[in-house]
Amino acid sequence: MIKSEDELKKMAHAGRLLASVFHMLDKVQLMGMSTMAVNDLVDRFITEDLKSRPASKGQYGYAFALNSSVNEVICHGVPSESKILRDGDIVNLDITLENDGFISDSSKTYLIGNVSVAARRLVRVTYDAMWKGIRQVRPGAYLGDIGHAIEKHAKAHGYAVVRDFCGHGIGREMHEAPQIMHFGQKARGETLIEGMTFTIEPMLNQGTAKGVTLDDEWTVVTKDGKLSAQWEHTIAVTKHGFDVLTLRDDEKVKG
Repeated sequence: MIKSEDELKKMAHAGRLLASVFHMLDKVQLMGMSTMAVNDLVDRFITEDLKSRPASKGQYGYAFALNSSVNEVICHGVPSESKILRDGDIVNLDITLENDGFISDSSKTYLIGNVSVAARRLVRVTYDAMWKGIRQVRPGAYLGDIGHAIEKHAKAHGYAVVRDFCGHGIGREMHEAPQIMHFGQKARGETLIEGMTFTIEPMLNQGTAKGVTLDDEWTVVTKDGKLSAQWEHTIAVTKHGFDVLTLRDDEKVKG
């Protein structure tokens, strides 16, 4: 769905609010916290401090303000009192926020304490792969250009791209058209148009790209038990390129 100038302003505001959630989390000592405690902290901050709504709560029957995906969890990790963040873990915190009728969506993979070199490398390459995809965004480009750039970078570093989950259009609804695959071929797929808004959120695995859904019917883990990492931003297609609506203070637009 193409957004008007006014709608884009509202989405940009929601994006800035969501970026401030991660800024808050950056100051928190996550080691030793349960993922449920992190969830409750984010829930309170969004509702009380930002006067907004955690958009994931109630979506498809989900009960929490975020997904907390630790180590081998690819995505949709459910917060738990018993899941404690420990030294050496990596955890992706995927958060959505609705303000004034519009939703923003972003995630960041946090390094907990003394993380192994291999895990740090996976997290860094995944972040760079996201930006490889973002840099393809401009009017007249193709969705396949985004996926191709991400997949090429991942494969060059020996990682597998998860194919069962993808980015998505976003606006008044959390999931709108189009779907944004993180693999593909150049000059294939839908053409990008100014005013489009969508997420780019690659998931890279150390081993197989395959995942298994646990009995909670939400949490997806790697089939081989190896690590997975993810990063996500909400993007708008602009007249001359792109705008990262959820860009955080600690980031600079790459390229």
